[in-house]
Amino acid sequence: MNKIASAPCSYGVLGGQTIDMKPVELLEAMAAAGYTGSELGPPGFFGSPAETARLFADNGLTVVGSYVPLHLSLTEEVLAADLAAMRHTLEELAASGNPDVVAVLADEGDDALRANPWRTGAGWDAATWQRAADRVAAACEVVRSYGVRPVFHPHYATYVEQAAEIDRLMELTDVSLCLDSGHFELGGASPAAYAEKYADRVDHVHVKDVRHAVVAAAKARGDVRLESWWAEVACPLGRGDVALEPFLAQLKANGYAGWYVIEQDSAAVTAETWDAVIADQRHNHAWLAERL
Repeated sequence: MNKIASAPCSYGVLGGQTIDMKPVELLEAMAAAGYTGSELGPPGFFGSPAETARLFADNGLTVVGSYVPLHLSLTEEVLAADLAAMRHTLEELAASGNPDVVAVLADEGDDALRANPWRTGAGWDAATWQRAADRVAAACEVVRSYGVRPVFHPHYATYVEQAAEIDRLMELTDVSLCLDSGHFELGGASPAAYAEKYADRVDHVHVKDVRHAVVAAAKARGDVRLESWWAEVACPLGRGDVALEPFLAQLKANGYAGWYVIEQDSAAVTAETWDAVIADQRHNHAWLAERL
């Protein structure tokens, strides 16, 4: 079978949002669209670790990973809270029954980035980079202690976003890479080129299409509230600005055998938007299945 997975964010389930759906409805919709796996949502969204594993199994889905935000440049106290939350996620992942499940680590930025999400100035200095690398290494050790594999996800509007920053992280750590085609595109790192450059370190893939015009319009009007326009950035596969077919071809040339997780970050789902969300995710699965 093709390892095509979805993610709750594609159905409008993001941390901190109020949603108009039951978790089982989400998994039923994924399975009906042809997906065979999914990442997890916010910690505890599907219930206890045992309940989560059972709910996925009942719907014929594999737990493939979960997103883990870390404030890599903030205080030890803030990072300690991140790591405590990460342990809850790791319990869910460890209970999943998938020996290849991954924890998707990412920088969470800070207040300065929230005030300037399209950062154009300098990022971290050398000392902060080394501290961040040490924190990533320490987090990876915790992840592995649960029998889970760590990967790192460069992410838009963070301090590990742009091409040079991805290269720096790869240089300073031995962590494997989650290559998200949309976030790499927004950060100026060609997804296909980076799939080739780090062929031996790509261990998880997010297939995402994005529209540069949405970001440009938000910047032009000075709208720094990323949450107010982010849901318009991602779009159905093949309808945005990412050169997805060369990216997928490079992964195939690499011999990549992991999961392809489709992400189309959406606004919080409601009864009125549910049918449209389902249609988009059916399209996304069909689009990718035709090309694998």
